[in-house]
Amino acid sequence: MIETLIKSGIELAIYMLEAGLFLYLLLWGRSRRRVGVSLYIGSLLAVDAVGRNWVLHHYGFQSLQYYYFFYVTDVLLALSAFLLICSFFRRACLERRQMWYNLRLLLIFVFIIVVGISGISLSQSRVAHIVEFEQNLYFTCLVLNTVLYVLIQHVHAADDELDLLTCGMGIQFAPPAANFALVFLTHGQHYIGVLQYVTPLCTLAMLALWFYAIAWKPRTAAARVEGKGVRSLAQVPVYKA
Repeated sequence: MIETLIKSGIELAIYMLEAGLFLYLLLWGRSRRRVGVSLYIGSLLAVDAVGRNWVLHHYGFQSLQYYYFFYVTDVLLALSAFLLICSFFRRACLERRQMWYNLRLLLIFVFIIVVGISGISLSQSRVAHIVEFEQNLYFTCLVLNTVLYVLIQHVHAADDELDLLTCGMGIQFAPPAANFALVFLTHGQHYIGVLQYVTPLCTLAMLALWFYAIAWKPRTAAARVEGKGVRSLAQVPVYKA
């Protein structure tokens, strides 16, 4: 009973943050540099809050339909995350076109390698291929996100929002990837139960950090600048005739 309440509470918090952040991006936070974030949040909302719940309600948890839908949408979310990280690389190299051109070719090459390695499991079964591809893409996103963070520090990109968005992606990918590795190395199915809590909590932390970076921090920064402006005006000496 307590387990169910905890899971439901975490899921509800995730849905609220997804919906709130997506609405904020649509109504007040629209900009070209946030298109990737908007699409990723939209895909999370469509899959997590709408799609999976609809299939679960109509077919049940043990159904084959839900089983396939869950893993296929997991791959779609992993692809969305990969594309989002690519857009972050582009944003970090906004003033360095040649660097972005080279990185773009490298990212395409990395994706082809992931597809090729995952294709080996296709001879076993399609489901195994889907799961293998998803896990490989997860690890790839984690590595690329780490490289992205190092790149941001190297080029000294004056983009605090991108910094926090990248940190959020790190929170999203690192613990689940570690858990995947633990399951794979120890062949321990009991570790899969941990993933039921780790992944949603990481998603919740990522969304909270993104909400702070996109919606909250710009307002506090603007208020701070405005306050400094008022104080500086107050300090201007007034000439008395």
